[in-house]
Amino acid sequence: MPLNIDWQQILLHLLNFVILFAGLWLLLYKPVRKFMNSRREHYEKMDADAEKKSAEAEEKRAEYEKKLAGADAEIDEKRSAARRELDGYETMRKQAAEEEADAILVAARESAAREKERAVAEARGEIAGLVTQATEKIVLRESASEAYDQFLDAAEKSEKKDGGDA
Repeated sequence: MPLNIDWQQILLHLLNFVILFAGLWLLLYKPVRKFMNSRREHYEKMDADAEKKSAEAEEKRAEYEKKLAGADAEIDEKRSAARRELDGYETMRKQAAEEEADAILVAARESAAREKERAVAEARGEIAGLVTQATEKIVLRESASEAYDQFLDAAEKSEKKDGGDA
C-alpha cells in the first residue's frame, strides 16, 4: 500500500457518507422541503383569495357607484317634479286669489250700488216729506219766512244725520 492508503477505509468512509446523506435527506431535507412547499402553497392561496376578494370589492364598489349615480338622477328627477308641482300649485293659488279678489270687488260694487240707491231713496223720501210739510204750511197760510226757516232747520238736521253716518 503505497502512501499508506487503505481502500477499505475509504470505501467505509464513503459508505458512511452515503448513509449519512440518505439519512439526512430522509429525516431533514424532505420534511423541510415539504413544509416549505405547503407554506408557499398556503401563501399563494391567501394571495389568490385576497385578489378574488379585491376584485369582488371592486365590482361591488362599481355597482354601488352606479346605484348612487342612479339615486342622484332619481333625486334630481323627483326634485324637478316637485318643483313643477309646486309651480302648478302656486299658479292655481294665484288664479284662485285673483278670482276671489274679483268676486270681492264685484260684491263690494254691488253693495256700494245698493247703499247708494238706499241713500238716494231716503233722501228723496225726506225731500218729499219736507216739500209736503212746506206745502201744507203754505197752504195753511203760515208765514213764508217761518216755513223757510223750518225747511232750513230740517235740511241741517238731515245733513248732520247723513254726515254723522258717513
